[in-house]
Amino acid sequence: MTRHSRLVAWLAVLVWCGVIFWFSSIPHLSTGLGVWDLILRKGAHLTEYAILMILLLRTRIPAKLAFVLGVLYASSDEWHQTYVAGREGRPRDVVIDSIGLLTGLWASKAFSRARGRSSPS
Repeated sequence: MTRHSRLVAWLAVLVWCGVIFWFSSIPHLSTGLGVWDLILRKGAHLTEYAILMILLLRTRIPAKLAFVLGVLYASSDEWHQTYVAGREGRPRDVVIDSIGLLTGLWASKAFSRARGRSSPS
């Protein structure tokens, strides 16, 4: 991986972290759909962090380090939400985010196998 490619990969990670931060900054985030609201929001957590894992793996860092960085970011994101009106930082959301990270790792490995390449470590 060239230096330029690696820089672009890390830039994508930073931009995606900014997107997550922006969503976390929205006060009183609710669709008013009752139980569907809960399902949609938790599904968003899974999806956001699956994408983050895929982007982290594109930087060519080891999968374990990518997971640790993802969990640290999820923790900081929940802490950030404690300062946003109508939002709460919840440890359970860090767990959901971690499942999203593992989902991204699984998807990346499955895609690599399907393409006949070695999977991320």
